[in-house]
Amino acid sequence: MNDNPNWERQLLEKLAMAALLEQRRTRQWKIFFRLLWLAILAFMVIGLFLRNDDRAGDALTGSGHTAVISPEGVIDSSNNTAEKLIAGLKDAYDDKGTRGIIIEANSPGGSPVLSGVAYDEIRRQKKLHPTIPLYVVVDEVCASGCYYIAAAADKIYVDKASIVGSIGVLSDGFGFTGAMEKLGIERRLKTAGENKAMGDPFSPLNSKHEAIRQQLLDDIHRQFIKAVKDGRGSRLKTTADTFSGMVWLGEKSIPLGLADGYGTVQSVARDVIKAEKTMDYTQQDDFASRVARRMGVEFAGGVKSLFNTRMF
Repeated sequence: MNDNPNWERQLLEKLAMAALLEQRRTRQWKIFFRLLWLAILAFMVIGLFLRNDDRAGDALTGSGHTAVISPEGVIDSSNNTAEKLIAGLKDAYDDKGTRGIIIEANSPGGSPVLSGVAYDEIRRQKKLHPTIPLYVVVDEVCASGCYYIAAAADKIYVDKASIVGSIGVLSDGFGFTGAMEKLGIERRLKTAGENKAMGDPFSPLNSKHEAIRQQLLDDIHRQFIKAVKDGRGSRLKTTADTFSGMVWLGEKSIPLGLADGYGTVQSVARDVIKAEKTMDYTQQDDFASRVARRMGVEFAGGVKSLFNTRMF
């Protein structure tokens, strides 16, 4: 037993002091993180204003710049490629300092729908801004859906080792009926609508469904071919392989009319557009947008997998 008659009071005072110190620490950490987020926000705002000031300065001095948009990766809804490309084009065209636009392409292709949307928007914007040239500069690869988009440009520049072409469409999947039989698994599928289960990997091949799928592929391929012919015009030297899905190195693509010459972003800006200064208009996602879109993609994935058509 404690001999100090005031031990209970002292214990309570110590506990109260400890609680007070903990509250102070918590409050200090809260203040620290708030200040940190304010500092990050301030840097972002300052960076935005500096970028806008640079653009405004170009417009006032008349020196101008070359706008660069760099879409990369697969052209699909998870990357939001087409929407970001379209948004970048709008910003570039709206800037009075823009003397020309370069799309720095590096993609194996992707969705025929999104590729077509981007293609149509490029052609629309070109009609609205006929004095601002738009070029594509191929980095490593511009194939399939990426080439679909590139065909809308005024000219396409490549490296001698770039991969170009793949003007074709595919739809792939798997069939598990043989494995199911060996494992003794029975497929119990009910549908309303005779073509609703088209592409189901757990059902036997259906000749009618396969014919429908092939017709869809042929129709999309026809749209792709028309877009390339419209975009490239008389420059295109059509051969038996042009629309077969074959790819070519950059040095082979030029004689075929799939590309117009050699060039990099820097050389095209300097020597073709005559505005050596470049400004990046590539759209970037914030964290919230990435999370929200990812959730939407996950929900949609089950439906897309039934008929996954793409251009690579």
